[in-house]
Amino acid sequence: MKNKLLRQIEKLYQRRHINNLLRRGVFRNNKRLSFLLSIIVGFISVTLIAIYLTGRVTSVANTQTTSTIKAYTLPEKNTHTASNTDTYTTSAANTYTFPDQDTYTPTATDTYTLAATNAYKTSWIGNSFGGGNKWVQIQVTDMYVTPDGTVYTNTDWDEAGREVGIYKNGDVIGKADDLHGWGRMGGDAIAVDQKYMYVGMQQSADGKPGEDYPPKGTTWYCIRRYNLSGKVAPFPQGRGWDKSMLIVSTKGKIAGLAIDGQQLYASDKAANLVHVYNTATMKEIRSFKVNNPSKIALDKQGNLWISQDKNKIGHYSPTGKQLPGAITDVAQPSAIAIDNQNRLLVADNGPRQQVLIYDIASKPKQVGTFGTQGGVYSGKRGEIGDLKFYGLSGVGTDAAGNIYVSNVGFNRSGVDLRKLSPSGKLQWQLLGLQFIDTADADVGTDGANVFTKDEHFIMDYSKGSGKEWQYKAYTVDRFRYPNDARLHTTPTAAFVRRLQGKRLLYLSSEMMSERLLMYRFDGEIAVPCGIFGKGKEDWLANEPTNSSWIWIDANGDGSPQANEYQATGEKDDSVWGWDIDSKGDVWLAAEAGYIKHYRFGGLNAHGCPVYNTKAVQKTAMPQPFKTLTRIRYFPEQDAMYLSGYTSDRPNIDGDWGLVGTEIIRYDNWSKAKKIRWRIALPYEVKRDPKLHIKAMDVAANRVFAVSSKTPDVFVYDATTGKQVQQLKPGPEVAGESGWIDIPFGIRAFRRSNGEYLVFVEEDLKAKVLMYRLPG
Repeated sequence: MKNKLLRQIEKLYQRRHINNLLRRGVFRNNKRLSFLLSIIVGFISVTLIAIYLTGRVTSVANTQTTSTIKAYTLPEKNTHTASNTDTYTTSAANTYTFPDQDTYTPTATDTYTLAATNAYKTSWIGNSFGGGNKWVQIQVTDMYVTPDGTVYTNTDWDEAGREVGIYKNGDVIGKADDLHGWGRMGGDAIAVDQKYMYVGMQQSADGKPGEDYPPKGTTWYCIRRYNLSGKVAPFPQGRGWDKSMLIVSTKGKIAGLAIDGQQLYASDKAANLVHVYNTATMKEIRSFKVNNPSKIALDKQGNLWISQDKNKIGHYSPTGKQLPGAITDVAQPSAIAIDNQNRLLVADNGPRQQVLIYDIASKPKQVGTFGTQGGVYSGKRGEIGDLKFYGLSGVGTDAAGNIYVSNVGFNRSGVDLRKLSPSGKLQWQLLGLQFIDTADADVGTDGANVFTKDEHFIMDYSKGSGKEWQYKAYTVDRFRYPNDARLHTTPTAAFVRRLQGKRLLYLSSEMMSERLLMYRFDGEIAVPCGIFGKGKEDWLANEPTNSSWIWIDANGDGSPQANEYQATGEKDDSVWGWDIDSKGDVWLAAEAGYIKHYRFGGLNAHGCPVYNTKAVQKTAMPQPFKTLTRIRYFPEQDAMYLSGYTSDRPNIDGDWGLVGTEIIRYDNWSKAKKIRWRIALPYEVKRDPKLHIKAMDVAANRVFAVSSKTPDVFVYDATTGKQVQQLKPGPEVAGESGWIDIPFGIRAFRRSNGEYLVFVEEDLKAKVLMYRLPG
């Protein structure tokens, strides 16, 4: 195949036509070069072209999406340096028009050679699909499975608008329209019949004037009707701008939905009512009292099973009469369904992490379980297994008795949707694991292990884009470590470090960079062992409230005690910069204009890193900074990289949380603090969208900076400070990337073979982007 491609290229471009181009000055413009390369790409109808370079074949991708051509050598040894911003236009088949209107028609005798390339690949981690029309949503709060195995899911929010997802046979087949924007969101309930989807959703007062929206200060909690392809299905007296909404409450969400023939049952938890509607007219037939109603399942006799309170499942007739046989032995019933044998399936989200099976022919009797007892915490705790569940949010069955479960971890970790045979054999699994998250590679394994805030992935870099990763483990242990900050806050970015031979995980917490969390590993579980915090935390007790503080786990139980805190004596407000260097020292860059340096004091008896507030070194920010926002230090080189705003390039419009306008490298930091170079970062605040930098990182001889609102990663030489490349998401991910929301939304790592891995937050389609750059 490679030789065939080369023969095609040789036939296309012979020397005399290159000479013609040279005489006309075509190669004086970068745009013309990129155009010529694109002719080649278009002619052979492939994205990557194999080219011989000094006796070997190199892949060259489209210059506008996934590569930058470093140098183009003509037969006469003239060279031209191109960039990935070069452009061209096509005026007709095989005829191309350059910006100065010169045209050229290539023939089969043209030739060319490439001197070198700096191509890169776009890949991703954490979602079963790369993007475009296909991605797995970021959360599932309810699930309904039809007899043919179509899975319908609902959640209140998905960044790209798949609040209601439709899946079948391990594939994404659709979504419900118009649940994202104008005050609309999804919800916690969904039910489906042969004609319609009935979706719990909410509508606030954010709509267009003159259309049907709630008054200011009011939210409608509605049932919205859709056809099975996800288009709205209006009905007489329907509310909302398109007359497809049935208002159930203005007090709280619809907690459960179920259908029996032409009757639709809806749990109105705020009013302690179950409403019954006609599915054809959407008019209410009746309602009846049920205390704290939530999920609903209808058995083959038409009776209702309704989850209530924390551990009760009530039994009711269609008219609301309470029937004998309530179930009260489930620790945390999070979802219920009836299977093809008229048995009740109950997802127990307590310590068992199993689906419990009840015979309900007379008095309910548990007759079986599905899934491994203890779920992901059985066997090797945290390790993913086909029957090891975690954070159950949905259960359902099809006509053949296959069982479907949705796992969402704890505190909105992500989606793990599975279909299993009745005997427990995995049929398919779909993952949408990452949101407000990025990844970091473990230097101790040369990047073969990658971690996000909650997940552990095993990497095989010999595989193609999106296939390198395998979901190895879920690192949160809800039951052993209930005070893990990941269960109470929203950590956003991982720093993986190796200290004294041990793997440690540090997490930046919250989008506001409020605190730094520290974890040791016990097998696959990341155990809480330290926090750099400030002030009162709602989930903790006894911490200092008027000062910043450090907690170090002294007894190894993963939970803070009063005698384990150290107060710093001052409160560090607006800290946007955190770093943990290769020796384990923690660096803090405060917006107020100072740097704090906490030296690593080794690991204690339980493997927790030790830091002392009394030994902190505080340094004023150096010139020419006026505000500090990020920090990165390399002790082997005594090189410090700082970013922020300077007097030369100030913060023009008051944006917060950004990297700033400059990155400056200081050599001999510990003594002379000599400026080596200053990078003037892209900063165009009058553009729409604005072009400014949200996150930065440094790896080996490269500095990486990612834009907040545009899909651009700017790459600089760490020795000279000069820009050498610009990355954009390629066709592997449909050229997409959402906004970068977090201060540490980019991580970079250089493997021993020279390849750079660049991980970038990608909230839009629930994944982490991974750029792979040759060294």
